[in-house]
Amino acid sequence: MFRINKQKKDEAIINEAIRAKELLVITDQGEKLGVLSRGKALAEAEDRGLDLVLVSPEANPPVAKIMDYSRFRFQQQKKLKEMKKNQKVVVVQEIQLSPVIEKHDFETKLNKAKTILEKGNKIKVTLRFRGRMIVHQEIGVEVINKFIESLSDCATIDSNVKLDGRALFAVVSPKSEKDKKEN
Repeated sequence: MFRINKQKKDEAIINEAIRAKELLVITDQGEKLGVLSRGKALAEAEDRGLDLVLVSPEANPPVAKIMDYSRFRFQQQKKLKEMKKNQKVVVVQEIQLSPVIEKHDFETKLNKAKTILEKGNKIKVTLRFRGRMIVHQEIGVEVINKFIESLSDCATIDSNVKLDGRALFAVVSPKSEKDKKEN
């Protein structure tokens, strides 16, 4: 059960890898054994059939705990997996419009946007101006506002319409459950 751990960045320092001469030792039940020399602390851990793990190397003297390191690591990995499972990754997908978009194309893009929002992803609505279209920015703003207005039943605006170079854009996210209940 007593093993030597080769030091990696994310792993704790255990057993023989501990270099401090004196350590404040804590048992697996949480009681303090006091300040012991490295050798006595290692012998105490070996007598109990457990590992000596350096918990706080910056303290004066460094704090070490006697515990079953493999079980401790298993529980840490289990917590990490649980955190990752509960984590929601939000994807931002882009929908491109044109100032001279036809009604059918507009409805097709609107339906596509609704399916994206139902999946829980955000949408970046982009409207690019080509050539002299930039002169009539108000038409582009109208088109984007009409698009966002059509999505108002299932989406909320994250950022209003902004001009960036030759493109207008806005970011829309799906309504939360709380927002849906209010409407």
